Amino acid sequence: MTTQPAITIRYCVQCNWLLRAAWIAQELPNSFADELASVTLKPATGGVYEITANQQLIWERKRDGGFPDAATLKQRLCALYFPDKAPAHGRESKTP
Repeated sequence: MTTQPAITIRYCVQCNWLLRAAWIAQELPNSFADELASVTLKPATGGVYEITANQQLIWERKRDGGFPDAATLKQRLCALYFPDKAPAHGRESKTP
């Protein structure tokens, strides 16, 4: 059994990315319910926008070319932690 992932979203406060980070932070538990250990927002500076699961980088703004939509991020989480799980209704939601 895979350990439930602890998600951390590091976002740049200088760039005003709190709302973007908070939206993803509410979107993940909405889709994964009791499957996540936690979702944590962590302020940073210098244009940082990173999402990790159990300290494994799953999205990085510069490396991955911008910001993830919810569906892409959920697909990456499923691939890493829930490979036997078919995407459920609502996991394909769009970025507002």
